[in-house]
Amino acid sequence: MNTYVTPNTATADLRTDGDRLWQSLMELAKIGATAKGGVNRQALTDLDRQGRDLFIQWCRAEGCTIRIDKIGNIFARREGSDPGAKAVMAGSHLDSQPTGGKYDGCFGVLSGLEVIRTLNQHNITTRAPIEVVAWTNEEGCRFAPCMMGSGVFTGELEFDAMMTRTDADGVSVSDALDAIHYRGSDNVSSSEIKAYFEPHIEQGPILEDTNTTIGVVIGALGQKWYDLTLTGLEAHAGPTPMHLRRDAMMGAAEVTQALNRIANEHQPHGRGTVGYMALHPGSRNVIPGQVKMTLDMRHWEPQALTAMSQAVATSIEEICQRHGLEYTLTPTADFAPEFFDESCVSAVRQGAEKLKLSHMDIISGAGHDAIFIGRVAPAAMIFIPCKDGISHNEAESATPEHVHAGCNVLLHAMLNAAGIEAGE
Repeated sequence: MNTYVTPNTATADLRTDGDRLWQSLMELAKIGATAKGGVNRQALTDLDRQGRDLFIQWCRAEGCTIRIDKIGNIFARREGSDPGAKAVMAGSHLDSQPTGGKYDGCFGVLSGLEVIRTLNQHNITTRAPIEVVAWTNEEGCRFAPCMMGSGVFTGELEFDAMMTRTDADGVSVSDALDAIHYRGSDNVSSSEIKAYFEPHIEQGPILEDTNTTIGVVIGALGQKWYDLTLTGLEAHAGPTPMHLRRDAMMGAAEVTQALNRIANEHQPHGRGTVGYMALHPGSRNVIPGQVKMTLDMRHWEPQALTAMSQAVATSIEEICQRHGLEYTLTPTADFAPEFFDESCVSAVRQGAEKLKLSHMDIISGAGHDAIFIGRVAPAAMIFIPCKDGISHNEAESATPEHVHAGCNVLLHAMLNAAGIEAGE
């Protein structure tokens, strides 16, 4: 009978190959490369297919078993020595924004692959299987909503409804999966997961600002999104006195101010953003009769997020009454705050401490696949800095040193969860 232990001094000096990981990131970035140094590899396009094909090629070269489920999620498995053990999983996504960077998502997937390569290179046998996953359509830029693959996998999103979602050209998710030959038939269940770790660039400026290498992600902000339409009356900009106007744009401006004021009243975690606004009729000498806009509210505490939402709704009502406007406020997303599993968070923190890397607890302000996975299995995330906090941008940048550090933390966190044979 084999004996298994938690990794100890025998693997304390184990490190991944930073040069190999960096080379893989740069090789993948050639697929969909843009002139400004980023990538455009949107979900379920032929470029996405090429990225998926390369990832699978690399995984098979390491002896992994490949499974693809009905929404196109890819699972690459390195077996452990206990056939009944649940898998220790790492991953993220390969799709990008239209003007995306080289690291968002890809860093997490290829770090998981590098862990497998390192274990193979050093002939280390884990008790639990090690599995790397590439989730489908995390970005949500071609097909809404975001985090579609992990959402279907966890049951947060309904499969049939997602398959009918269409892009700007009317192509459905179902047709796009078939077009790139990634509609899988393998059944993969969240009950198979012992622990899930997702390495990612921070997509914010906190780690860089504090000169910290590793963010130990303890959870993610909750989110409430709304579409707001304000309707007034178009009128001539010259003859209509200011006090007789029903100016939808004035209402929109005041709603924007109210949203920002309310977010600032709920610090340090409150966030409020108007990310989109469209005026009708959009003529320079016509008072806008209608404005369509989006509202994005986020907070770490559920009660605070609810209070923000209620305060914004009250402000909208008051503003519209004062300006003689009608409005419709439609919820479009409602994600509760996520509190990651304490044992997984501890494994990340211990990995950073073992490697003597500067680290701090941090809360993710962005949505990630780990948020959905964390609702059905133990999960945590590992952040590394990105230059100026820039992401979803071709200028997105991370250093080889930080990429390597994050992958090494992932290695030790996964070994912590998976266990190794005594004597390894």
